[in-house]
Amino acid sequence: RPELLVEVTLPQGTSLEATDASAKKVEEWLRLQPEAKIVTAYIGAGAPRFFFSYNPELPNPNFAKIIVLTANEKTRDDLKLRLRERVEQGLAPEARVRASQLVFGPYSRWPVAFRVTGPDLERDRAIAAQVEDAMLANPHTRQVNQDWGERAPTVHFVLDQARLQLIGLSSHEAAEQIQFLLTGAPVTQVREDIRTAEVIARSGGTDRFDPNKLNDMTLMNHWGKAVPLSQVGHVEIRPEEPILKRRDRVPTITVESDIDESLQPPQVSAEVEKAIQPIIASLPEGYRIETGGNIEESGKANRALSVVFPAMIVLMLTVIIFQVRSFSGMFMVVLTAPLGLVGVVPTLLLFHQPFGFNAILGLIALAGILMRNTLILIGQIKTNQEEGLDSHHAVIEATVQRSRPVILTALAAVLAFIPLTFSVFWGSMAYTLIGGTAVGTVLTLVFLPALYSIWFGVLPTAVPSDESEAALVRS
Repeated sequence: RPELLVEVTLPQGTSLEATDASAKKVEEWLRLQPEAKIVTAYIGAGAPRFFFSYNPELPNPNFAKIIVLTANEKTRDDLKLRLRERVEQGLAPEARVRASQLVFGPYSRWPVAFRVTGPDLERDRAIAAQVEDAMLANPHTRQVNQDWGERAPTVHFVLDQARLQLIGLSSHEAAEQIQFLLTGAPVTQVREDIRTAEVIARSGGTDRFDPNKLNDMTLMNHWGKAVPLSQVGHVEIRPEEPILKRRDRVPTITVESDIDESLQPPQVSAEVEKAIQPIIASLPEGYRIETGGNIEESGKANRALSVVFPAMIVLMLTVIIFQVRSFSGMFMVVLTAPLGLVGVVPTLLLFHQPFGFNAILGLIALAGILMRNTLILIGQIKTNQEEGLDSHHAVIEATVQRSRPVILTALAAVLAFIPLTFSVFWGSMAYTLIGGTAVGTVLTLVFLPALYSIWFGVLPTAVPSDESEAALVRS
């Protein structure tokens, strides 16, 4: 598809106005590019679902999504590469700007991801930092990050209980007054049509945003005297997690990244997984590292297929045994199914196609095509034997008689799948069927006669030189 997806992410806690300002820098640059036909920005949330494999992001003030419609895939890729170069040169340096495109198949926001799970936040951070270093060391990863983001400085005001008692205030009363000074407190409600809105009262001015001036603010005691905050406590600034994510109620940090687009996510994930094996081996009890990203989503799709796979196998074997009427013949037919792999593997490697869910579907269909060809040849062999030919010549004649229709059928299938190779979604399945059908059919015509002769102990007989010897062969 020709859409270019641009994500603008700022640190957690960023206001919607600051996010809008950063997104506008990217949006204005995109509007000046000749490839961009329509530019639409969504501030504080992802775009609505407009494609079946796209999952909208949850509302978040520090996030913006920009959808750019281009003319075609080539202009999309050109704009994507140029945007990445411009970001490296300093476009919106305060934000993480990511350019990507729509993907087909199981959705994963980041192609490579590893989850660090454990009960202690500090230990989780330390392990995630090691995983992040391993991913950064891989030359095929880009924009490595942690979904928790960087720790944010947080202002804490520590109250001195002894001094509070001297001025006649409790901790609760002091906390309420500090809340009024900094964030405000609800004092009443105003009805607007069928809705009610709270009225918040707080101190004016901008000093409340400056931690250095927090001590200059004053509290009122029961006698109406103003007491500076510096007399009842002190300010501490501590780094804290801006966001905590849990999985199965356990804190979980996901280390994620993009990849070099000339490679497939399973390949890069395998490289990173190999690099983090020493980290996994040294994990304390209660901590684990799990693989996420595209590998996990593809696994879910494959598991859904595996549920019906046993029933499919039983049904297929039942049909075959009714056709050949023997267990021995059924096993021989099944042995020809893997022949297609000889053509599938080189084809996928040659055209840089992933062996994913669609390729697996194609491989299952290919097994059926090759076993069908085997059944056709076996049926012709039996027909020749019923007509009086001995087993050896029945095999030879069946191969000759059925070669042309089998090859023509395979050729028609190969030509029919060629248009599907241009599809991003069905391309891997089409290449699987093209390579497997072409090579597997030829191998079946060579392999099956030899296998049949060995399987049923068919011995060669003399070639008849005249009609009388031919009659002896038939007898």
